[in-house]
Amino acid sequence: MRKLLSSILVFSILIFAIAGCTPEKSPEPASTISIKHAMGTTNVPTAPKRIVVLTSEGTEALLALGIKPVGAVQPYNGNPWYDHTKDKLQGVKLLGDESAPNLEAIASLKPDLIIGNKMRQEKVYAQLSAIAPTVFSEELRGDWSQNFQLYAKAINKEAEGKNVLDAYNKHVEQTKQALGDLVNKKVSVVRFMPGQTRIYQLDSFTGVIFKQLGFQRPANQNKNEFAIQVAREQIPEMDADILFYFTYDKPTDKGGSKLEQEFTNDPLWKALNVVQQKHAFKVDDVVWNTAGGILAANTMLDQLTDMIKNMK
Repeated sequence: MRKLLSSILVFSILIFAIAGCTPEKSPEPASTISIKHAMGTTNVPTAPKRIVVLTSEGTEALLALGIKPVGAVQPYNGNPWYDHTKDKLQGVKLLGDESAPNLEAIASLKPDLIIGNKMRQEKVYAQLSAIAPTVFSEELRGDWSQNFQLYAKAINKEAEGKNVLDAYNKHVEQTKQALGDLVNKKVSVVRFMPGQTRIYQLDSFTGVIFKQLGFQRPANQNKNEFAIQVAREQIPEMDADILFYFTYDKPTDKGGSKLEQEFTNDPLWKALNVVQQKHAFKVDDVVWNTAGGILAANTMLDQLTDMIKNMK
């Protein structure tokens, strides 16, 4: 009898011990929506609360939609953020840069959605997806609004996204009216950067905006491509009615500024009709090119209006 009672007692203790070690039932997963993107299709939360974003233009999209991410990559030449976004990004954790996001830092934030870009982060898509549902846009070229619409859909704010784009399109029309007949002029766009000088074409940030405004382009720029690389002897190919140029330097390489000086001091540059007419304008590389998002686009429209509306 004692052995039987002992066995029953031991068995009871084991049952209670096992019951105590059984994990609680996981909560039901939050509702999700299916998002088709550059890497496939991903189910994401309908109301994400902790979003990580891995491109500058993606960060601008979230801010324009009233969302502050918990973490974002540092934009190129940001300090740590761009001037036109820094007030909106206070308290946001830095996560490396676009080409090398810090996976450990991302995981530590426990995000419920990651937004990135195939052109920048394709190699780490699997690792990112293991951390949280991940949505990638395809590329970073001219039409930022395509990516913007994907991001708005991914965070379940398509209606708000439409309102933002409607406001931007209204801004474009207001800018056209302010510029008047100037939008019928031919515009040339040049960028100086370490190791190369580019003439930008239609499939670029400025290219898309100038097309929306109705500006004409020289024949070599009136192509649905990104840019062409040129040497100093090709300076005459930059001529137009109005020329905008901007310069990109790396923190440890001021090669862009060096090329700018070489080109703008060249007799061929000084002989350009647009330069002699004093219609060549140096503009901010961040706003006019590198940032590449909705906030930069609106800022560029304002700067453009202020710069040339009184041009004869």
